[in-house]
Amino acid sequence: MRKTIRFIRKGRMVELSSVEPTAMLLDYLRDIEGCKGTKEGCREGDCGACTVAVGRLRDHRLVYEPVNACIQLVGQIDGCEIVTVEDLAEDDGHLHPVQQAVVDQHASQCGFCTPGFVMSLFTLFHATKGPVTRDEVNDWIAGNLCRCTGYRPIVDAAIEASGQPRRDRFAANSGDTAGLLSFLADSDDVFIGDDDRFIAAPASVDSLAALYERHPDATIVSGATDVGLWITKQMRDLPKIILTGRARGFDHIADTGYELMIGAGATYARIEPHLRALDPDLGELLRRLGSKQVRATGTMGGNVANGSPIGDTPPLLIALDATLELRKGKQERSIPVETYFIDYGKQDRERGELVTGILIPKLAPNQIFRCYKVSKRFDQDISSVMGAFRLTVGEDGSITEARIAFGGMAATPRRAKRAEHALTGAQLRDSRAWARAFGALREDFAPISDHRASARYRVETAHALLGKALIEAAGTASSRTRINGVREVV
Repeated sequence: MRKTIRFIRKGRMVELSSVEPTAMLLDYLRDIEGCKGTKEGCREGDCGACTVAVGRLRDHRLVYEPVNACIQLVGQIDGCEIVTVEDLAEDDGHLHPVQQAVVDQHASQCGFCTPGFVMSLFTLFHATKGPVTRDEVNDWIAGNLCRCTGYRPIVDAAIEASGQPRRDRFAANSGDTAGLLSFLADSDDVFIGDDDRFIAAPASVDSLAALYERHPDATIVSGATDVGLWITKQMRDLPKIILTGRARGFDHIADTGYELMIGAGATYARIEPHLRALDPDLGELLRRLGSKQVRATGTMGGNVANGSPIGDTPPLLIALDATLELRKGKQERSIPVETYFIDYGKQDRERGELVTGILIPKLAPNQIFRCYKVSKRFDQDISSVMGAFRLTVGEDGSITEARIAFGGMAATPRRAKRAEHALTGAQLRDSRAWARAFGALREDFAPISDHRASARYRVETAHALLGKALIEAAGTASSRTRINGVREVV
């Protein structure tokens, strides 16, 4: 049992023996280290002013990812390297290539957001090997907000920096850093505090399950992209926190050939290529889920476990007939994802029971899948309506099975069973069956109005999404049914 949090700063190991369960990385950097370059903006993981780079070993290779320090617990950085904007310039004052490009392109005005942008571009600098495109940069900095300069000079700076060799001192010292991170990757359970107030990071799934069974009132944290806001916005005191990040195997991803197995601790960033391989719409959905910072830490397991009626992933999992794996102590069970959601704020999960994994069946050759997210902002926003559709088509062109699921339309993510029934048995291109399904869909849901959308808007949008899915399934190219932004044609 280890009673300290250990991480790498400026090439040296830092060890903390006194860590509050809800202590945030942003506060540690600013108040303890005095690193004021990392800014506090929204304190909810939206603006990116607090972005830092977290170095981890992935397949024995050092990888830097952007993270929102404002909603990252200090306990979560155990075994990592933390890089802030103060660390980038050389000791002799020479700026890092990313910093110099920002200066050269006049990519800063008031300067408040600049450190966060620089750190996001630093991770892009290390994630690529050659020049990047404007679209790639825009996607990478979707989680950083600027109210002064506008994004053109910032993007220009990223493109300029990407054309230079990756020869900064972080690349030069990568071998030493990897060695230190390997040393920190021990097999000890971490526990700081006592039975009444603690932060713990078990090193195995067995230890994780056993600890949660003993402390069913504890809060389980994987990415903290949701729980972090409970602390910073709701001001909740969470006296017992159990982190999943050190539990070996909890983040496993396996392709069996007929289904994709995703450990509950696997981040969106890691599962994105696997889901994209299942279907392009799945990859596109994850590209719009949060930001690079959110996807570097957030997990699908957490998205499902928290039971939000507007979570992005549950509707697609329900439409794909996915299965949820749960564990309490040594007892394991599996249930369909759709039966996990009982009512608003109520899920089929016992006290002390963990969500450990998700099994997603692969699409058969005669199955068509579509999913769409509608939100006020295109990037990094919560869904107003989320729709997912899987149609199984027989050799004669008839729909032998329809699975339609929506988020944002009810107290839980839910199937549209009346609409499914109206389509089952009909020819895929039968417009009369489509009309029946549209009418049935209005009977499937009675959504509420809130600050994200009115009930009428939700009903009309769900109708439109079902129509789009049917039109595309019938053969219309998605290039004619989707608009992903307007670009100037030169």
